[in-house]
Amino acid sequence: MDTSSSYPLDDWLRAVVAVPGLTALDLDEARQVLLDDSLRAVTVLREFAGPIVDVGSGGGAPGIPLAVSLPDRKVTLLEAERRKCEFLERWAPSNARVVWGRAEEQETDVYGVAVAKALAQPPVAAEWCLPLVRPGGAAVLFLGPSADIQAVARVSEQLGGGAPQERDGLLVLPKLGPTPRGFPRRPGVARKRPLA
Repeated sequence: MDTSSSYPLDDWLRAVVAVPGLTALDLDEARQVLLDDSLRAVTVLREFAGPIVDVGSGGGAPGIPLAVSLPDRKVTLLEAERRKCEFLERWAPSNARVVWGRAEEQETDVYGVAVAKALAQPPVAAEWCLPLVRPGGAAVLFLGPSADIQAVARVSEQLGGGAPQERDGLLVLPKLGPTPRGFPRRPGVARKRPLA
């Protein structure tokens, strides 16, 4: 994947490692987990047109590496913690903007793709991401080893999404129709009372 640009990804990684509370990884681990792993999504994201939102951007992974790798795409780095937003504002590439807020409070059916990495259990992450995506787009979740794909499928169906497709450790949830009324639910409800 081409990440050659004037954007200082190495400097960003060093900053993520140096700032307390963003990661417990050392620089080599951060390169693998935050940069290389994030770039696995580039091929999938190219299949869906429109702006991208990184839900729960934290220190900027996967949103910053994706924005650098896809310079023709607009990327929103959505983060609920103000301190992390301040970090993101210092490091966001020119095609990225930082939004301080929660997924449940954002406008629905806007983005071509919503991505989430290490955000929450996949069914909860799906409930936060899918409402943000317009029909024809997709939510892309980075999977851990114990992801319950059947539970994610049930959530996807309730939110206007299609059957999940597992690809290279990513779960792609196509958005088939508009977000149903009543979604997203109030902040905190998805984690307290998951749909599946």
